[in-house]
Parts: sequence; C-alpha cells; structure tokens
Amino acid sequence: MKVHEYQAKELMKARGIPVPLGRVATSVDAAVAAVRPLIEETGNPIVVVKSQIHAGGRGKGRFKEHPDVGGVNVVASGLEGIQAAEETVRELAQKMLHSTLVTVQTGPEGKQVNRLYIEQGIDIERELYLSVLLDRATSRNIVMASTEGGTEIEEVAAETPEKILKAEIDPAFGLLDFQARQLAYDLGLDGPAFANGVKFLKVLAKAAVELDADLVEINPLVVTKDGQVMALDGKMSFEANALYRHPDVAEMRDVTEEDPAEIEASEYDLSFIKLDGTVGCMVNGAGLAMATMDIIKYVGGEPANFLDVGGGATAEKVAAAFKIITKDPNVKGIFVNIFGGIMRCDTIAAGVIEAVQEVGLEVPLVVRLEGTNVEIGKRMLDESGLDLVSATDMKDGAQKILELVGE
Repeated sequence: MKVHEYQAKELMKARGIPVPLGRVATSVDAAVAAVRPLIEETGNPIVVVKSQIHAGGRGKGRFKEHPDVGGVNVVASGLEGIQAAEETVRELAQKMLHSTLVTVQTGPEGKQVNRLYIEQGIDIERELYLSVLLDRATSRNIVMASTEGGTEIEEVAAETPEKILKAEIDPAFGLLDFQARQLAYDLGLDGPAFANGVKFLKVLAKAAVELDADLVEINPLVVTKDGQVMALDGKMSFEANALYRHPDVAEMRDVTEEDPAEIEASEYDLSFIKLDGTVGCMVNGAGLAMATMDIIKYVGGEPANFLDVGGGATAEKVAAAFKIITKDPNVKGIFVNIFGGIMRCDTIAAGVIEAVQEVGLEVPLVVRLEGTNVEIGKRMLDESGLDLVSATDMKDGAQKILELVGE
C-alpha cells in the first residue's frame, strides 16, 4: 500500500524525522488559507504548492488541461507581500485541483489531482538521495544513498552507478553507528550536517522496520545552510499483509489512487494486478500465475493481468475473477490455466459457467484444466454450450489464445 507525500511526512515527523512544515488542502480556499500561517510561522517568504498523487516525477510533470502548470510550483511573496502570494496560490490551485497530471510514472493517461500540499520554503545548500528498501535477494533492508539528489535514481544507476552508496542492515542490530557515519562521510557531510545526517540515517532505518515499510524514499534529502538535514520529499509503501499491525497507516489508504479492478478484486480476496497486455489470465497459485505470464510472453503475447484465485476459491470467487478480467477493454482473449490440487477443476468450471452466463463472452476463451476432478470439470464445460477452446498444456493454451486473438 502506498501513501501520499504529506502522509509519509506525518509518519516521519511522529518518529522524530525532520520535515518541513506544511498543510494539506482539498479545496482552493484551504490552499490559500495555508499560505499566511506558513510564511509567518517560518519567516520564509516562499511556499511550495505540491500535487499529491501516488506517482513520482511530479516536479517535471504537466497538467493535460493546463500545460503551462507543473506538478510542483514555487511561490515567493517577495516585495508584493503575502497577499500576492495568496492570489498566486489561488490561481495555481484552481488549475491543479481536479486536473490530470502527467508524469513519467503515470503514463500518458495521467492521474487526477485531488489534494495539494502547501509547504514552507527551505534554504537549500545541497540535495541528496536517500532510501531504505527491502532487498528481496538477502531478505534484509538496505540503505541506499547518493549525492545526486533530485535526480531519478534509475538515471543515476544507469549513468553513474559509482555514485550509489549501499549499506546492508542486520535485522538483529539495525543500522550500526559505523555504517551511518560511513554513509554520512561518503555523502560529503561535515560539521553539524554530519552529526545531523548520522542521526537522520539511524532514525529513518529504525522507522522503516517499525512501520513494516518495503520502501521509504526521500528525494531530495536536503542539507540547509545552517547544517540541518531534512526530508524535502517523502515516499512510502507498506507490506499489505502487515497492515493489521498499523491501523493508523491502513486509515491512510486512498482508494481513488488505486485501480478500480484491483480494489474490486481485494473485496473477494483475489490477488490481482492489472498489466498492459491483451491476454487476460485466470490462474490458481502465484507460481503458476507467474509461469502462465511467462509462457504467454514466450510465445509472443502480452499478459493483461496477474490474477491468482487462490487454492481454496469458491465458484463465486471464480465468477468474480472472470468478471473483473472481462471489464478490461484491452483484453482480447482469456486464458484460464488451472492445476487442481487444493482447488478442484469442477469448482473452476462452475465459476466460469456462472460468470459467462451472467456477463456474456465477447472474446475468445481457452481453458486448460489438470488435476483434481479434471474430467468432471471438462464435462461441465463441454455440456455448458460455451464457445471455448480446450488446451492440453500451458504452452498449447498460450499458443491457442494468441492465434484466436490474432497476435
């Protein structure tokens, strides 16, 4: 589960991690009302108006409806005073709220902005990159840092990989003092910034564990002119299976930022992830689902989704899964690939029949069944009168669905 920047900063601040002052706004009037208190409280004549969406690249992004407006905008009160800054924020908020922001991570369709974050300006001396993320190869968190703050880390990794610093965290001890000092030294911190940077690294690494976060990213991490180290941006994602331990985090979920199909799938306890292909997949078991997507790509196709109905699914869940797949306008064909171990093939057949009878079948359907009650399941499908094609194995099924969709 992901959260917005302002929510990530709330979680950081609660754990002693320095962040700029800011106020969230869901209306134009609320955005304007945030300006004066921030300027008067901080003494800094600059405020920043930030779009809040679950995607990176906001600073370089542009609104479809207003190409002249970016996803992040700096407003200075200057000699004209706070009132002028308020009017500028009003104009920006009117254009930004409920408009579609397109960034490198949203794709050309973009995302609608429903929240703004009005934040104090910061006197920045340096920009750095910092993250704590789960390394699935070692099953340990690692700290990843770079002097190239404000730049997409993927670009840094591709062009100057030597500028990426890493430290593996032992779960029994956390980030050790010498590791934090070495990272701070390698980032070029000195004086008060060095001490503050070491403390920041230690607290952030601890917070990532406490929150069951699989990613905490700060880009940029800034060093101010007086040696403070502060999270100017904040991105967090959390292990969904651990959210029961963090009701405060679970309450931060913004379903408007999620794919409607994935939300519907979660209501039926289905594992579903929408992809960009044209072949819809319904499979039982995560491993078989991955293998099914691989075989579709191997024979020249592109999967439209990852969908695992699970080992103990009912006919109702199977029907719900089938309906979710058919709602995707990009799906040109469906491949049902089931191995009946815990899941019985006749249950799958009953669910498919129920779903097709309810919503109809407008695209080709290939079904491969194997395992428990396979003959019963095949007979049910044969006697249903459905227009489908049977497959003998995974590769045969993948080839047949691609032939039927014309790819």
